Amino acid sequence: MGRRNKLQKFSDLLRFPHVYENFDAENPGLIGANGESIDLKGKWAAQHFKNDRPITLELACGRGEYTIGLAQRYPERNFIGVDIKGARIWKGANAAQEKGLENVAFLRTRIEQIALFFAPEEISEIWITFPDPFLRDAKSNRRLTSPFFLDQYRKILKKEGIVHLKTDEMNLYKFTLETLAADANAELLYCDDDIYARALPFPELELKTYYETQHLAEGKTIKYVRFKLN
Repeated sequence: MGRRNKLQKFSDLLRFPHVYENFDAENPGLIGANGESIDLKGKWAAQHFKNDRPITLELACGRGEYTIGLAQRYPERNFIGVDIKGARIWKGANAAQEKGLENVAFLRTRIEQIALFFAPEEISEIWITFPDPFLRDAKSNRRLTSPFFLDQYRKILKKEGIVHLKTDEMNLYKFTLETLAADANAELLYCDDDIYARALPFPELELKTYYETQHLAEGKTIKYVRFKLN
């Protein structure tokens, strides 16, 4: 991506009415359209979406394919894609605007800060779609299903809230199952190390991200874990 094109996309993000950004990791403030400071913690449904519908997050959303796909499939719900990469979020935000999707928003921040921007029980569901698996053991705490991140999700999920992981990486899949097994307050609902080897158990799994399409073309199998954090 050329520097000029990238700068234009960052400029666009500041104008999108459905994109919010955190520019300072030490400051939990959000910046909305036209550089306006805004506090949405506990108020996402009422203040941004203007309704009281349940909210689903897509973490490490990349280009936002799952956020967009879920929003189209479930117009009675609200969806927020979360990622730190502005150029990727631009693609999802632009697609949502072109499709006229009013139940979609995007949050640009580091995922380890997620509990700073949502109130307890504000989120009904979380999707983690093809995150960086951080394969080196020294970086296992950065995996989005590590105990640290599960604790962050607990702070914002409703009591019966569901978490989904979709990945091509077997090491992350096994790590997630081991982490859940060691967590007395986690409940494994479903897991499969090759979801396309049989009929899909949940219709949402039909959606594919840019990276999933690449992984399938390379002959990789797609893994899925569904769990609750009680």
